[in-house]
Amino acid sequence: MRIETLAVHAGHEVDQTTGAVSVPIHLSTTFEREADGGYRSGFSYSRSDNPNRRALEQAMAALEGGAAAAAFGSGLAATAAVFQALAPGDHVIAPDEGYHGALKLLRDVFVRWGVEVAFVDMTGTDAVRAALRSNTKLVWTETPSNPQLKITDLASVARIAKEAGALCACDNTWAPIVQKPLTLGLDLVVHSTTKYIGGHCDVTGGVVIAREDGEFFQRVRANQNLVGGVPSPFDCWLTLRGFRTLPWRMRAHSENALKVATFLSEHPRVERVNYPGLASNSGHELAARQMSAFSGMLSFEVRGGREAAVAAAAKTRLFIRATSLGGVESLIEHRASITGESPLTPQGLLRVSIGLEHPDDLIDDLLQALG
Repeated sequence: MRIETLAVHAGHEVDQTTGAVSVPIHLSTTFEREADGGYRSGFSYSRSDNPNRRALEQAMAALEGGAAAAAFGSGLAATAAVFQALAPGDHVIAPDEGYHGALKLLRDVFVRWGVEVAFVDMTGTDAVRAALRSNTKLVWTETPSNPQLKITDLASVARIAKEAGALCACDNTWAPIVQKPLTLGLDLVVHSTTKYIGGHCDVTGGVVIAREDGEFFQRVRANQNLVGGVPSPFDCWLTLRGFRTLPWRMRAHSENALKVATFLSEHPRVERVNYPGLASNSGHELAARQMSAFSGMLSFEVRGGREAAVAAAAKTRLFIRATSLGGVESLIEHRASITGESPLTPQGLLRVSIGLEHPDDLIDDLLQALG
């Protein structure tokens, strides 16, 4: 099926009891046993499995072309489940720039638990290869990166990981549908479904999708049940409802973002625009090979540094000053204020999630905010 059809029908079945076209929400925490002690539908307890979660996981596996998926209560819970599947002494290679929550999770939690981590610049594959050790078990990637949208060559990194006997994972939160890491040879894909997949800034969630339902993913699945960081049935239902329109939304997000990025690249008060859809971007050629569109996220640096950037964000009327991304409304934030004093995040940088408003209205808003 083409992606638009898949998004409508994956994980969707007409209710056999009532004929309801919309999937019912199954709020029950427990399920009746048969007289022989079995379970007629395979469900026993809602932490372990639930009809709404199973439907969401089926849809997510279909979206990425994977064999299996495990849904969680947040993107960080999904990320943690992957790291929890490692053992003390295992080595992870991770990007030096990425979602600060995932990098902080590695530094502050898993390093203390005995996982070894090397943070490298993944815009070139030489640094990844140089960081390999005999105990490297996982190469964690994120592309486009947060917040400067650096591009990693996923196929090349996946080959390096495979040659070393390691798994390769990608946080694909910023690029669902427009980037398919499993087809490029990666083993795992992680999404914060809070973002584009849910799509309406009204439900928190995460998911891990595996190319093969093998031993490592079974450890992730065990962590889902034993640690218990699972989404509620209603959260799964809301996420799946957002999933139905994902192809059309990603198309509009990408088209709007390219127009806004082009405008910003020509504005005299903007020092730099980070968006791989611009031909002038250093990662454009690579991104064009591994992405079918460039998504709705961009960042830009305002001339004058921190004070000028904060002042510009304060003047927006349509853009909402808020953290998160992927919703129908456009968001703007001074990223260094969120991540702390990281030397990798320029003080004049504003991160922008381009929504589904008319792009000319968004451009007009930025025009008056920048002055």
